[in-house]
Amino acid sequence: MNHGGQKSLMSTSIKKVCCLVFVSLTLLSVRSQVYSDKVVGKKNLSLSDSIKGSEYPYLLPIWGKKVTKLGFDLPYSAGFSAQYVWQRSELVINNLAIGFNNGPKHDLDELIRFDNAIAEGSVLNVRPDIWILPFLNIYGIFAKSNTSTDVNFGIWLPMDAAQPDGDWQEIAHFQTKAKFNGNTTAGFGITPTIGIGGGWMALDLNFSWTDVAALEKPAFVFNFGPRFGKSFRFNKKPQMNVAAWVGGFRAKYSNATTGSLPLSDLFPGDKLEAKIAQGQARVNEAEQNLNNWWNGLTNAQQNLPSNKVKYDVGTRTITRASEFLESASAAMGTPNGTVQYSLDKRLKDMWNFIVGGQFQINKHWMLRGEYGFLGSRRQFIGGLQYRFGL
Repeated sequence: MNHGGQKSLMSTSIKKVCCLVFVSLTLLSVRSQVYSDKVVGKKNLSLSDSIKGSEYPYLLPIWGKKVTKLGFDLPYSAGFSAQYVWQRSELVINNLAIGFNNGPKHDLDELIRFDNAIAEGSVLNVRPDIWILPFLNIYGIFAKSNTSTDVNFGIWLPMDAAQPDGDWQEIAHFQTKAKFNGNTTAGFGITPTIGIGGGWMALDLNFSWTDVAALEKPAFVFNFGPRFGKSFRFNKKPQMNVAAWVGGFRAKYSNATTGSLPLSDLFPGDKLEAKIAQGQARVNEAEQNLNNWWNGLTNAQQNLPSNKVKYDVGTRTITRASEFLESASAAMGTPNGTVQYSLDKRLKDMWNFIVGGQFQINKHWMLRGEYGFLGSRRQFIGGLQYRFGL
């Protein structure tokens, strides 16, 4: 069943999904690490007394005046950050179904096997944020992404049921790569934090919606990123510090993906009729092999459970492949034909490990870098933040 119809359709659908997943993974906690820090220790006694004796001049955060009297050093209550993010991740895709012209969808999950699906690219991410409470920050998310996807998959059919495993053969293998630019994401997040003596913990949670072409509705994504770190002040410049941290990142997004695409976008300039005919020829070959094997069995052999299973599986997959090709051929003959698809996807590894560092020039300006690794996901973040009182 080496036909270009499935190749083009699968390539386009999977590349759209990889683009979505890449955007979802880049919406991780990329704010600079600021927090309310309880100043402790004899060497910081003068700083602690200075904070307690000062009058907090801003409206936010709520209870800001009270916690400064307790010796907490608060960051400026509002900020704006911008980050560059690079990310690479692998996916697992299954439960694929495809239909034409809003007709019934054909289950192709048994026919398609993925070697890998990799999303890679870059995102510009901007976030305004405010401290509502001394230990609770909220922020908005706005992002634009440029991505590329690399997908490898094969089409398989049982070509000879007389073999022990039914002789499933990969009758076509495809590798495709494409670029997508300008996907838009918006959302919000919350970050509870706590800091004592320069040590801190931040639990970042964000919720976002990504608008990707060919998806029926914006995709919802939830990310969680716990971080644990330590900041080190400069003795002569108490507003200047460096920080280091470790943590993790977990991404969860809507598993099911559905969409619709114009048929003309999938098969531009291709001689689709010839490719579908070639695919049908391979399906007919598989069907003939199956029937020859079955008819050559004795009644006792046909009644064996193992042979019945082989025959049923072969009949089912060959029928699905034939019906799919017939539907594709019929859709070609209609003006403004469309393709509908649905599939499930998940990350190959839901968690990865992160390490990061930050240089705070003063309480207004911070520079930050972070690297994520472990398993099948890699990411790098570089960012700049400006803060001010509100």
